[in-house]
Amino acid sequence: MRLFALSALSILGLSTPAWAQEASPLPSPVDAQQSITVGLGVGFLPDYVGSDDYRIIPAGGARGTIGPVSFATRSSYLYVDFLPRRETGLDFDLGVIGGVNFNRTTKIDDKVVRLLPELDTAVELGGFAGISLHNVTNPYDTLAFRLDLKHDVAGAHKSTVISPNIEFATPLSRTTYVSASTSVDFVADKYARYYFGITPADALVSGLPMFTPDGGLNKWRIGALINQSITGDLTHGFSLWGTVEYSHLTGDSKDSPIVRIRGSASQWLLAAGAAYTWR
Repeated sequence: MRLFALSALSILGLSTPAWAQEASPLPSPVDAQQSITVGLGVGFLPDYVGSDDYRIIPAGGARGTIGPVSFATRSSYLYVDFLPRRETGLDFDLGVIGGVNFNRTTKIDDKVVRLLPELDTAVELGGFAGISLHNVTNPYDTLAFRLDLKHDVAGAHKSTVISPNIEFATPLSRTTYVSASTSVDFVADKYARYYFGITPADALVSGLPMFTPDGGLNKWRIGALINQSITGDLTHGFSLWGTVEYSHLTGDSKDSPIVRIRGSASQWLLAAGAAYTWR
């Protein structure tokens, strides 16, 4: 069973200047980052990318900062940023990505798609670069523009995925934190044909029509997360979180028989659980 590592688990449950007169003092944005959050829960997501069958699986994730280095899990990938945050203004983001792509590597409910060969797990490594703006609405928010590049090194799809991203995250109070994000994926021909193509042999065993897709824009997505403290302050202790993401396949990926005939181009992901933050 796949482990879905949730993105954007909060480490900054801090208030805006409107709450600056509260009894306990607010740490600076840089000091507030020196924490680690770990979350566990359950996720509800499609059997495969393009499926209209869903399953419930364990979910988990982590996020934090140690010295100048910060890290976060997004989906089944770990991001490590080597450039420290400044108090306010503009930051540059630069780091590495590592993770796995489990698409069509586990049990599939659809009786036709299940006849297709099981795919290998892709191990994807790469990096990211971008800029982050702080103090857009308050000292603790972040508006980030990031470009991700990941390449399969395990011999599965043997190609590269490029993903521009926009993320905004901010506390609403000392106990409530929210974030929203949007991104698109551009893939190579090898990727599209590995996950969405139907070879003559595949057509013979499944009855699906042959299909040879080209790469390009693979899908777009939007998502949101909320983190709510249950011990009084999101800078430490226990909290509850929930996330929702909608994605939509495009181009040749959308036209694949495993999507157009057996599945759906529209995909939902829901997850919720509890987290704990150390400072």
